[in-house]
Amino acid sequence: MALEYTGTGDAQRSLALLWGLPRPGTRGPKQRLSVAQIAAAAIAVVDAEGLTALSMRRVARKLGVAAMTLYTYVPSKAELIDVMLDTIAAEGPLLDTLPGDWRARLTLWARAALESIQRHPWMLQVATSRPPMGPNGITWSDSALRALSNIGLQDREIVALISAVDGYIRGVAGAAVDAAQAEQRTGISEEQWYTAHAPLLEQLIDPARFPTISRFYYSGVYDQPLDQFEFGLQRLLDGVQSLLTARNSPA
Repeated sequence: MALEYTGTGDAQRSLALLWGLPRPGTRGPKQRLSVAQIAAAAIAVVDAEGLTALSMRRVARKLGVAAMTLYTYVPSKAELIDVMLDTIAAEGPLLDTLPGDWRARLTLWARAALESIQRHPWMLQVATSRPPMGPNGITWSDSALRALSNIGLQDREIVALISAVDGYIRGVAGAAVDAAQAEQRTGISEEQWYTAHAPLLEQLIDPARFPTISRFYYSGVYDQPLDQFEFGLQRLLDGVQSLLTARNSPA
């Protein structure tokens, strides 16, 4: 799966677009399009057609303008991707505005973040080790750090916790997106795939040779699985809770 990378465009131009700064020396009549309109059109294209469909020409056609016109607003696809991701960052709730304690807030955010990726699965094809640093992303990060301050973690531990939960969300979302894309491309659902394989597998998987997996298979646990996202998320947060409890307990 080919990746795109944030932060690969011109730094000054990208930040100017993200923060709505005027370009030096720009004059003339008021521009017809806004950066927000362009980002929304680009997101709509990629949501419908995939990240490989993203091009300045394709977005221009969506907006009903010439490709060269679009370049007067956004210099290249690299800067456009930065703006798209920062636009989507505004979809999620701010952590310090959510109800409950730190654990309840992280749970609600994780669920919302998973839903956002499900709406925009192409986000998993964009590497964000160099984040766009736009106003929406910065606002969310400031809110998250504020929400997790004074709960008993060191500052660097707060950053690590946010990163761990985010990595968990992306991992679970990636597996779900892979399954959905496999069904879309093959025309065979996951249930149909397992149903087709089950008769032969039942002959091949000898209980004497594979006693444990046979026990699990015939007990029906695969027919009624746990909500893996919630189970894994809560176990991750259990670890943080244990750390906080140990620190608050008398020596």
